[in-house]
Amino acid sequence: MSAVLQTPVAHDAVVQPDWFAVCSVEEIPVLGSRRVARPGLIDVAVFRNSEDQVFALLDRCPHKGGPLSQGIVFGTSVACPLHNWTIGLDDGCAREPDVGCTPRFSLKVDAGTVYLDANELKTLGADLAAPMAGPARRTVMLTAV
Repeated sequence: MSAVLQTPVAHDAVVQPDWFAVCSVEEIPVLGSRRVARPGLIDVAVFRNSEDQVFALLDRCPHKGGPLSQGIVFGTSVACPLHNWTIGLDDGCAREPDVGCTPRFSLKVDAGTVYLDANELKTLGADLAAPMAGPARRTVMLTAV
């Protein structure tokens, strides 16, 4: 878990992010992705391209909410599996002629481990509703077993 800031910080100080380890680079398939679950929020998709560059986006296409983690990675883009929109992995934005963006998460790779900004994991995309796909658009209450 991330550390909690215990001392006050001057308003002009730069606060460094707390980093949360999510996986190793090797656990992300080349030209593929892994999802980071966020209870109560939309998951984050962490992508790896053929150059071993790693990117993190909200797992939601800006068009119709398709799961980008299930898309095809090519170069520094991913094709949404629903309608083939091309989304830039570096900025989360749709490529022309399409328009729209999905949030991009800050990340770092250190000694082969991928870290995401812990504050962004709690807040980015929190205002967005999870997509409702398929014909059964009803709420199902899950109970603990």
